[in-house]
Formats: sequence, structure tokens, C-alpha cells
Amino acid sequence: MPLKELAERRNILHRKSGAETILKHVLDDVQIGRVAMVSSFGAESVVLLHMVSQIAPDTPILFLDTEMLFPETLTYQREVAYILGLTDVRVIRPSRAKLLESDVDSILHTIDPDACCSLRKTQPLEEALAEFDGWITGRKRAHGGARAQLPLYEKQDRKIKVNPLASWDTAQIANYLDKHDLPRHPLVARGFTSIGCTPCTTKVAAGEDPRAGRWRGMEKSECGIHIVDGKVIRRENAA
Repeated sequence: MPLKELAERRNILHRKSGAETILKHVLDDVQIGRVAMVSSFGAESVVLLHMVSQIAPDTPILFLDTEMLFPETLTYQREVAYILGLTDVRVIRPSRAKLLESDVDSILHTIDPDACCSLRKTQPLEEALAEFDGWITGRKRAHGGARAQLPLYEKQDRKIKVNPLASWDTAQIANYLDKHDLPRHPLVARGFTSIGCTPCTTKVAAGEDPRAGRWRGMEKSECGIHIVDGKVIRRENAA
């Protein structure tokens, strides 16, 4: 079955399903195949990670360490993986040879942020996902912009991408965190509502879009992992 058709059929099948049901099915969906979860261990990541830990704690979890992350994120990643009993967390890093060739001084993000994201995130993830047929993300329509019409299932390149929390809002996230007494990312209390690399992430003021602190002042609004029609999303195209 063509992947686009498969995604459309799963969207119809799960149009009224809860996130846990979607996760259970995708982790055991023979038509999709082998699936991994990609997690930033960011501000809201622990919700989906907790769900996965309750269903299949041996699910491969791919964590991209760009080597520019906040120290708090690295510590949080280790703590959450231990607390939730996740047994297959894979820390994915950029190629040392490619870094020496293209960003030896770690200033590429100031010159060409798209190239930096490609080098440190997109390329390493593509290599890590090569053995999988699909992947799970924590993206939500509430993030706005290009994510406002996010489906539960979508085709990206030659894989199926699943967004179990697509319909969740900030209140649902907060309620789930409280209900299960899950650890918060320490930077959230300091005003970071979306957390990426240190040089390209700032605090968010009250009333701002939750992702306003990512690549502030730039047209850029996505790292390139999540793309539309093969293109990195720009702010002017994201409304």
C-alpha cells in the first residue's frame, strides 16, 4: 500500500482515538513496520515519553545531542530515561568528521542556521532512522504556524510519521504532568516554553507564541527535521 494512502487510512481509523490508543497501535502496526520515537527531552516531551514507557519501555528513543544543547537538557534526558525505565534511549550526535569540515569553530549557526541544523540534526537523524519504517513525534497543532493543521499520521519521504498528541493543548499537557507527577524540564520555570540549542533559544514572554523563542529574529521556525514538501518551514509561510 502506498504510504500516503496508509497515512490517510490511519487518520480515518484513529480520528476519535486517544493518544495512548494511537501509540499502542503504531508500535504494533505491521503495515507501518518498525517504529522509533524521536524526542528532544524538551519542555513537553515527558508526556509522550511516559506514555511510551507504560506501553513498551523498550521502544527505541532517538535523542539528538547537537553538542549545543543546554546542560540542563542533557541532565534532564538522563534523569527522565532512568525514572521512566526507558531501556533503549539512543543518543545521536553529529559526525565528528563533518563538524571538523564544516563547523570547526562552532559558529555556523551565526552564518547559516539552516546549514547548522542540517549538520547537527537533520543528517544525523536521517542516518539513525535508516533502520526504521516510521517514527513518532510530540508535535501539536497548538504550537501554531505550520503545525496548525497537523494530522495524526503523515507521510514524510519514505516513512510514516505519527503525531499522537496532535490535538492536545497546553491545559491537557499540564493536567497529564500533574496527574502522573512527572518531572518538568528545569528551564520551563525560567521562561523557556520551547527548548532547543543554546545559541538559538530564548525565553518567551507572556502572551507570545510558545515557539517564539526559537530562532528569534529569524525567518526560520523549524530545524528541518519536520518539513513540508521537502522544505524547511519559514515564518512567512507558516501562518
